[in-house]
Amino acid sequence: MGLSAGELPPGPNNAITDVAGVRVGHTTLLSGEGPLQPGRGPVRTGVTVVLPHGENLFRHKVRAAVHTINGFGKVRGFEQVRELGTVESPIALTNTLNVGLVADALVQYLVAQNPGIGITLATPNVVVGETHDGYLNDIQGRHVRAEHVWAAIESAAPGPVTEGAAGAGTGTTCFGWKGGIGTASRVVEAAGGYTLGALVQSNFGRAEDLVVCGVPVGRRLRPPAEEPTPLRDAGSIMIVLATDAPLSERQLHRLCVRAAAGLARTGSYYGHGSGDFVIAFTTGWRVDLEPPALTATQVVVADEERVLGPLFRAVVESVEEAILNSLFAAETTAGRDGHVRYALPVDRVVEMVVRSRAGGA
Repeated sequence: MGLSAGELPPGPNNAITDVAGVRVGHTTLLSGEGPLQPGRGPVRTGVTVVLPHGENLFRHKVRAAVHTINGFGKVRGFEQVRELGTVESPIALTNTLNVGLVADALVQYLVAQNPGIGITLATPNVVVGETHDGYLNDIQGRHVRAEHVWAAIESAAPGPVTEGAAGAGTGTTCFGWKGGIGTASRVVEAAGGYTLGALVQSNFGRAEDLVVCGVPVGRRLRPPAEEPTPLRDAGSIMIVLATDAPLSERQLHRLCVRAAAGLARTGSYYGHGSGDFVIAFTTGWRVDLEPPALTATQVVVADEERVLGPLFRAVVESVEEAILNSLFAAETTAGRDGHVRYALPVDRVVEMVVRSRAGGA
């Protein structure tokens, strides 16, 4: 739409998949109309998976870190990532009550790939994030099943990523408008030409707090009056960061912390009822399940000031733009009981931002 969040250039797809090897897949579930029938529908939900690479993740783990901005959420697998500093499964995003079933599907997937799990091999730590989509979706139905998770993994691909009301973002809300999946990337030439990408599942914020490219559009632009909007900054966001810079888990955690600044630039203040979580990984090196030797030599970032400084800016810009992309790409979605989340009126928003930058009212 001609707007830019920040100064750094994006990658070719402006997506997390601009980090070489990273793949994203969705399964979107849309069915039923009318009154809520708990356990039956209507269904407005799904699952999104992020794969750090296309090989066996349990055998070829990636360095990773996690960070909790605000802990009002039900994420799975964070504690072992904090302890060991690796991710060894696809990263899955879904709705709050579906975390257990999605985690089980990931375990089944890894066991099928690695039949020795739990017998001759260690047990896996699967990572699942969530946000609540119960305003539009029959969340009690837990409609995301194992076959949907496996389909998302099977379809995961590099290149452009479907954004908006897709996969885990099918039923979510952002700043009172239709939210969903968003992604963005930045290429950091000043830091060795490394790429940093972000993918978000947006489901948070009050309409009046929305800020687009520095302009507080939410003060003058609200969803239709008949549609209730959040009275507080409830909801959640999942943020996944990827980079090809060969960072340690400590350095990756420093990236995670900066994601909060990108979230704040869109108008969030991480309210009491908001679960805000970050997962970061690097494709810059692998941690093999069965290494060929006791020790290994690896390339590491030695000059943190020259590399991490620009990467921090890349995180903030990518997270901010990924959230905005989740809004700009989402379409109006009707769900249970006649509930509707309307698409952000993008043309009006662009006009407001351009006018503000030109010095208008």
